[in-house]
Formats: sequence, structure tokens, C-alpha cells
Amino acid sequence: MTALSGVTITCFSASYAVVLALEVSRLWFRSGVRGVLLYTFAGLGLFTHTVFLVNEAARSTASAPLSSWREWYIVAAWVLAAVYVYLAAVHPRQVLGVFLLPLVLGLIVTAHFLADRTAFPQSDAMSVWATIHGIALLLGTVVVSLGFAAGVMYLVQDRRLRAKRGLSGRLRLPSLEWLDRVNGRALVVSVILLSLGVLSGVVLNQLNHRRDATSAFPWTDPVVWTSLVLLAWLVAVSIFGAVYKPARNGRKVAYLTLASFAFLLMVLAVLLFAPSQHGSGRGTSASAEGARP
Repeated sequence: MTALSGVTITCFSASYAVVLALEVSRLWFRSGVRGVLLYTFAGLGLFTHTVFLVNEAARSTASAPLSSWREWYIVAAWVLAAVYVYLAAVHPRQVLGVFLLPLVLGLIVTAHFLADRTAFPQSDAMSVWATIHGIALLLGTVVVSLGFAAGVMYLVQDRRLRAKRGLSGRLRLPSLEWLDRVNGRALVVSVILLSLGVLSGVVLNQLNHRRDATSAFPWTDPVVWTSLVLLAWLVAVSIFGAVYKPARNGRKVAYLTLASFAFLLMVLAVLLFAPSQHGSGRGTSASAEGARP
């Protein structure tokens, strides 16, 4: 822990710079070792980037952690870096880092040299984090639902093709290739949105703990831990798809989107029927009162 507490911006910036150099070198020559180095430094950069954000949130003495423009730029850089790492694993032959990594490094440089480090006022911070929390979870729910619909259509269309039934009837569906792309992208986008929603919820709850412990949700709340289960499932599916190539397409992805929707239904059922403080609106009302001047 002592070593991890000393992680600085230089640690992950240098890692991303090395990865960018390796990506650019692919334009001129081939190398069998480069792939190993690229994934090693990309993983190291994302890991140290994550540790840095966790340390910043833990050390924050402001009204809310990760609530200054400097920290927002660093969080935005983390999201882009995570997207790059995933895409690089799924599409190893495409030179995506040449386009994405300069954006990541640009956000980091802006955060370090140009962005304001003054924390937002508590009322503004709570309002911003609450808005992000609600919108991210809403959009994440929508994307998981769209993935479910695309998964069902894929399985129906696949079954019709295997049965050699005519496709000119009343039930016209998109092609399997299109549905396959929608399924895969729905899984990735839902992970990003729900991760953002859960992270913002954690920050908002921590803010409530600092203001008034009685207004915060307990971490054992059913909605909290079921949401974490859903997020863990989506992350595991994304990692599995990135590592195991046959799981990236076809019926496997369709079944995964159906399973993800089942996890989502579990969270919604807990929200509606379980004795959850999240569903009672206690923390929301308390937050609103704390945000009033």
C-alpha cells in the first residue's frame, strides 16, 4: 500500500506514452515482441491511473472527492484509456492507439498544467454527481435493454436460417451481422455507463457521509450490492469477450446480453420490492436539503 500511495501522474502518463510509441512503430515494421510490450504497458498505465484516482479520492479534504476540473479531466482520460485497452484487445491488428492515446495524453496534460484545482462548492458537487449518477444509470439500463432486444432478434433470426425458412414473411428482422454488432457494442457501452453510474453513486454517498452520516445509504443496501453484482457480471463478460475470441460474436453474445438483462431485472426487482433505503428516496431528499443554500 505504501508503494501504491506514491503513484503520480507521471507513472501512467509515461506508460501511455510508451504505448503510443509502440502503436506508431506498427506503421513502419512488424515485431513479435511489440504486442507483449504494448499490452503490458497499457495494462500498467490503466492500473496506475486507477490507483491514482482512488488515492486522490481518499486523500481529498474538499467537500467531495474527484470534484475539481483537474480531477474531471483525469477521470475523462481514464475512461478513454479503458476504452482503448478494450478495443486493442478485441481488435489487435488495428492501429487504434494512434488516434485514441493522443486524446488521453492531451487530457492528462490539460489536467496537470491548465485545469483549475479548486474543488467545486459542496452544493454544486452534489448536484453534478447526482445528475451523472442518474443519467448514467438510466442510459445504462436503456443500453442493456436494447442489447436484450437485439439478442432475442438474433436468436430468432438464427433459428429461422438454420431451419431454412423463408425470410420474406411478415416478420422482417435485421441481418445477423448487424444484430451481432449491436449485441457486442451494447455490452461494452453498458459497462462504461454502469461503471460511471456506480462510481458517481459511491462519490455521492461518500459526500453524504461527510455531511451527515444519517442521510447516506449503508453499503449493505440491497440495491447497492445487486448493482455491484450486475456491474461485476458485465465487466467479467467484457473481459471474457476480449480474451476469448469465439465469445465475441454469434449466439454466445446474444445469450450474454439475455443474461445481462436478467441481472438488470434482478436489480429493478430489488429496487421495487426489497426493503431498500435507496428506493425510499431518503438519501435523495437529504441530499436535496443539503444542496439548498
